[in-house]
Amino acid sequence: MTFSLTSLIVDAADLESESSFWHRLLGGSITRTATHHFLRIDGFPVIVIQHAPGHVPPQWPDGVSQQMHVDLATDDATTAAERVLDAGGRRLRPAEDDVVASTRPGSRVYASPAGHPFCVSSG
Repeated sequence: MTFSLTSLIVDAADLESESSFWHRLLGGSITRTATHHFLRIDGFPVIVIQHAPGHVPPQWPDGVSQQMHVDLATDDATTAAERVLDAGGRRLRPAEDDVVASTRPGSRVYASPAGHPFCVSSG
């Protein structure tokens, strides 16, 4: 018996801003319903943005637990940082604290519009 990962579910109060954010970073296509946006990207499990009107963003690292996070890799940290910020993400840690917050050297720590932490590493 084996398992396969078919989807990753992300709660968000604002479906459009959260799904657009991940789409701008990862590409793919979005299928929208009233309660879910499905981001399909070749080679990835489906990322499902689920409408959660009462969603409270994690207050990581000081506060409410993040529950899970995503690690992304890039070959151009500067351009990746610009894309993340232009898409509506924000830095969670000052640059000097990034390595401390991640197991991968060179990682930068961000949050999506709904407040979900994620790391972008280079190298």
